[in-house]
Amino acid sequence: MMQRKKILEKILHFMAKNVLAKYHPFVIGVTGSVGKSSTKEAIELVVSKIFSVRKAEGNYNNEIGIALTILGEKSGGTSLLAWLLIVLRWCFLMLFRRQYPEALVLEMGIDRPKDMDYFLSSISVDIGVVTQISSSHLEFFGTLGNIAKEKGKMIQSLPESGFAILNFDDKYVIRMQEKTKAKVLTYGFGEGAMFHIDNLLFQRDVKRIEGLSFKLNYAGKTIPMRLPRVVAKHHIGAVLGATAVGTALKMNLVEIAEALENFEPLPGRMRLLSGKNMMTLLDDTYNASPSSTLSALETVKDLMAPRKVFIFGDMLELGAESRELHTALGEYIIASGIQIVVLVGVYAHFLYEELLTLGFPGRQLHWFLDVNMTEERIDEIVREEDLILIKGSRGMRMEKITERLLGDKENTSDVLCCQSPSWKERPFREPEEWQAFKNDEK
Repeated sequence: MMQRKKILEKILHFMAKNVLAKYHPFVIGVTGSVGKSSTKEAIELVVSKIFSVRKAEGNYNNEIGIALTILGEKSGGTSLLAWLLIVLRWCFLMLFRRQYPEALVLEMGIDRPKDMDYFLSSISVDIGVVTQISSSHLEFFGTLGNIAKEKGKMIQSLPESGFAILNFDDKYVIRMQEKTKAKVLTYGFGEGAMFHIDNLLFQRDVKRIEGLSFKLNYAGKTIPMRLPRVVAKHHIGAVLGATAVGTALKMNLVEIAEALENFEPLPGRMRLLSGKNMMTLLDDTYNASPSSTLSALETVKDLMAPRKVFIFGDMLELGAESRELHTALGEYIIASGIQIVVLVGVYAHFLYEELLTLGFPGRQLHWFLDVNMTEERIDEIVREEDLILIKGSRGMRMEKITERLLGDKENTSDVLCCQSPSWKERPFREPEEWQAFKNDEK
């Protein structure tokens, strides 16, 4: 199976490289440990005002997904015929001059060393955006510095005519400006950032949420911006990154602000949903890392609700630091004002013990091994009008809990992440790293 996948990767790599060589689209690359997908979505909203644009759909951010985005195709799955048709359409694309997007917005996910080298061997990036460096995939890199070094290769590859869009608030990201020939634009919450905000207004009552509004500052200019569908402040980073991209393309700030008013978080990325029994759900189930979890807890801290509940599945792929990074969340959970905590997974049990040590009431704390056990008991734990944050790594399947708490109120395929029939039919499987961890503990 692995051998077939490698062969498929090589074929798609060859096809995508030739399409890029023929059509020469303007390429905007987005990388980072967290925030890539939201930033990609915001950039597409802005750039589509002046270019015909194609963005990476869903989680098309790996070797196969990026090639499919360039080709304008969806995965052929297990169908040989579907893959053959993709090759046939590619032949027509190469033989005949066809309409092709003027710009591509590519999400470049890095899981292991040399992944970025592979992408850059076929893709010339014109504008590179780096969101944030965190502990995601630490298992394969060892240190945050190594993660930053790999992702920073995209910035190093930029031409002098290109732009590096960097998160000013992240020390690993901002250092990348020292290793690029491109022009640099920075964004962030710090006043040293070229694009920064002030006068942030936020409706704290979960029953009357009207989104975020603030003033954007750049080069001595200030304009108001409104994000009616956003409640999490960390999404402002995606909006600022997209604003910097628009500015690099010589768009005016008013035009950019108007485009971004339509920005909405993707399913599973701090999306606000109305649950059954007048519950308010913050669905953040697409993935989890230490930094994204802290951001989610900060949002909950800022909101007012009769009762706050946190349902949290393991953060995976953190390597040797898994135990430490889970227990470190304890003090932040307490500071957020959360009254009920439901923990799911092997690593989450360390957080369970840490919360008890910190004095969190045992009767308000629950632990389950997996999502199936949690799903069976969750209705006994939550109640009417709760504000509920649901989060966990992709492999933990925490969207099943969100679906349970929605009841019949929503069409889940429209509002939840990972709703393809093949994924939903797949039973939960214990992550392989759990077994390795258990063996190490013996």
